[in-house]
Amino acid sequence: MKQFDIIVIGMGPAGMAVSAMGSAMGLSVLSIEKHKVGGECLNCGCIPSKALLKAGEALHSARNLKKYGVDAELHLGASDPMQVVRDKIHGINDKKFQKAFERATLVMGTAEFLDEKTVQVDGESYTAKKIFIAAGTEPFIPPIPGLREIEGILTNTNMFEIEKMPESLTIIGGGAIGSEMAQAFTRLGTKVSLAHMDPHLVPVGDEDAARVLQDAFEREGIAVHNGAKITEIKQEGGRIKTVFDAGTLESDRILVATGRKPILEPLHLEKAGIEFTRRGITVDSHMRTNKPHIYAVGDCNGQSLLSHAAMHQGMLALMHSLSPFSLPVLKRERYVVPWSVFTEPEIAQVGLTEKEARAKGLNIQVIRKEFRSYGRTVADGHPEGFIKIITDKRGKIHGATIVGEAASELIHEWTMAIQYKKRMHHVMMMQHSFPSVSMINKMIAEDWMMEKMKSGWMQKLVKLLK
Repeated sequence: MKQFDIIVIGMGPAGMAVSAMGSAMGLSVLSIEKHKVGGECLNCGCIPSKALLKAGEALHSARNLKKYGVDAELHLGASDPMQVVRDKIHGINDKKFQKAFERATLVMGTAEFLDEKTVQVDGESYTAKKIFIAAGTEPFIPPIPGLREIEGILTNTNMFEIEKMPESLTIIGGGAIGSEMAQAFTRLGTKVSLAHMDPHLVPVGDEDAARVLQDAFEREGIAVHNGAKITEIKQEGGRIKTVFDAGTLESDRILVATGRKPILEPLHLEKAGIEFTRRGITVDSHMRTNKPHIYAVGDCNGQSLLSHAAMHQGMLALMHSLSPFSLPVLKRERYVVPWSVFTEPEIAQVGLTEKEARAKGLNIQVIRKEFRSYGRTVADGHPEGFIKIITDKRGKIHGATIVGEAASELIHEWTMAIQYKKRMHHVMMMQHSFPSVSMINKMIAEDWMMEKMKSGWMQKLVKLLK
């Protein structure tokens, strides 16, 4: 039996973070991956989806050059955008592979527990002082009558392998994947309809932001059906019919983007006595399972299904496993988790939405600034969108919602502010390069201060100073 300092099961973002950091520290690391290094994120998730979105954005921008006062002829090449995506992923994967595993031992195959100390891969047994499970998740296929009988269902795991863009596509699911792919496929020539059961797009986010995104979708010809109750999906004459309470959608292909579920069965967790639920492996604040030497990091613990959260959890868990003390600074809850949807316009969120803050009964003040009020975003041709800050009279920041150009970049200033308990006046007093898009963060903080200046006590102070 081969022995290591740590065993890492799964080479997605969380597992790669543990493997790379552990080996860099001089630990002997066994990294196990059953399919492809990089996991869902690199091979069929966030990275290829952004490459496809970029291809769609390039074509969309070229077709709309006249709004910038530019006249040009557009000639479409014969290249397959999906092949371009695959080529890019192949190049990234090679570089990631070489860097992450220079010092680690990589074994390809399916891992299973024999007991709480031993892991087996293809008949070979391994043991380690610490074990990290980073098994990830897979697409959830909802129990809609007829769906599983449809030939060629697309999910994020196989949609980047299609040979050509379909003429028409029905997307089930209005979250990040569904929304991003709706826009990407539309811009690359596919007629897209999107149906989902929630009241608005990106249902975990702000309703006002979702409305801005839906308006943009409708301008581009995407048919959005919110609150749709899908009763049946059937295939007739090579066409797929999605039947819901308001009618029937017909398309060549169907993409299911209705959430994720953990991949736990192949691990045989019961042999190691590891506790889990349908949501994922049960962990504490340090990502430890009920077996103190075994950690579960990333999507498989069900805490936050985001790649950056998975990487962060991997880092915290490894540091905790090496520490003689349970340091509070290594607790997962100490760190707020921002998220972004990379459509155009982008949506980004950190902390509470307005609806969540009101549901908690917080005495909040909502400050909102439209992108069209700032010269830079207007000049760039991206006036749609807004920034909304959930604060209070003392300037405590409870949450930030941004929809518009560069929202995924702007959100990090508010993430830092919330995490380190900074207030609105801290953002206002920090100089921002003008005319950067991030200046709008400072401007909304100034708006908050201007509202404060209208208060009775401030007005009395001003009179005394005259």
